[in-house]
Amino acid sequence: MNNATGRFHLPHPLVLLTGCVLLAALLSYVLPAGEFDRHKDEATGRNVVIAGTYHKVAASPVNLFRAVVALPRGMAEAGDVIFLVFLIGGALTVVDETGTLRRGISALVNRLAGGGLMVIPIVSLVFATGGAVENMQEEIIALVPPLLILTRRVGFTPMVAVSMSVGAAAVGSAFSPINPFQVQIAQKLAELPLGSGAIFRLAFLALALTLWIGVTMRYALATRVIAEEVEGEEEQSLTGRDILILCVVAATFAVVVWGMTSQNWGFDELSAAFFIMGVGVGALGGLGVTGTAEAYAKGFRSMAYAAVLIGFARAIFVVLQDGGIVDTIVHALFTPLEDLPLLASAIGMTAAQTAIHVPVPSVSGQAVLTMPVLVPLSDLLGLSRQVTVLAYQYGAGLCDLITPTNGALMAILGIAGVRFEVWFKFAFSVYLALIVLGILSISLGIAIGL
Repeated sequence: MNNATGRFHLPHPLVLLTGCVLLAALLSYVLPAGEFDRHKDEATGRNVVIAGTYHKVAASPVNLFRAVVALPRGMAEAGDVIFLVFLIGGALTVVDETGTLRRGISALVNRLAGGGLMVIPIVSLVFATGGAVENMQEEIIALVPPLLILTRRVGFTPMVAVSMSVGAAAVGSAFSPINPFQVQIAQKLAELPLGSGAIFRLAFLALALTLWIGVTMRYALATRVIAEEVEGEEEQSLTGRDILILCVVAATFAVVVWGMTSQNWGFDELSAAFFIMGVGVGALGGLGVTGTAEAYAKGFRSMAYAAVLIGFARAIFVVLQDGGIVDTIVHALFTPLEDLPLLASAIGMTAAQTAIHVPVPSVSGQAVLTMPVLVPLSDLLGLSRQVTVLAYQYGAGLCDLITPTNGALMAILGIAGVRFEVWFKFAFSVYLALIVLGILSISLGIAIGL
């Protein structure tokens, strides 16, 4: 309890995540260990569960020492994500050291003629597109510092920067018709044509983004303060070199999207692309070899806290996996759905996917874990497989807005200086409204035989 304000505060994010790791260890003593059999799925190239094969296995409770050991193991298992965060952070720091970002932000603010409010839909739609196209999350971490400069310039709080970046991206991901890490994996596992139901999803994506952006704009107006000038900043126009650097940055993001959607790129390839971008920008910006290296080192230091949060969040899943209770949780949540009416079963699937996403914060990992179980269940119930995919999307995708086990969210909040409970208070009511929108989508899908 904060004595000065009388308001309850959650502990520091590292304390909160460590507590979640210890809670996961405790659950390994309470819940029975069990697992599904698995096989290699040719469509996705991943190991997926085999429905109806759940069985109990020997208990493997995680003691206190093993729980603590899971912390560095979580860092190691999240190594590809962590290196991506470091290398994007370093590359964007190189861009910042050239002065291009500050001049670009200044030019954007001046172009808006002091209105400022239009920043929110513009930026939100950019990040929502990133979420819809390539499940953008960790990539946002390094973009938070320039976003904070932008929001300061127009008088908005850091909460607005978080909302119009990771918030908009999560909404875009959850309602996306093409997200390769969410809907496409789920559709492959459900043996549905890729992109099927796209028009239906796009309609609800538009409604969801309108809701999220509207709430963000209302909050921004209610909390707006006198705009601040960034220390040491002078009003400057973009130079020809700045435009060239911004084109290189935009081209890199375009290449990244292409690589992820058509070349099966993972985090390692993305890291390489951003490293190349940083080196190229350093050369174009006249930083030289030493200046570029120093900028990278500065960027690495600024991303260290975010990287640790990601590793600690991954450690929660490591403990649950070591305790053999991940499949037990999935089995326990889905089994009761067999006896429910059609619509209630679909809503129950959404709720179960939400609950599962807390200990399994990877949407792609959750798809290969749950969809093979749900597809036979939905066939048995007479529920459309497309609707089953919708239930997965809304349950897992929207949970990213509020779960503390989402390492990217916690890292972004940490860099922005926004406490988790403050974010939760802002986002939770909108999250509930989006869940209602998702249920309406599911209900309509059942009604029209989607």
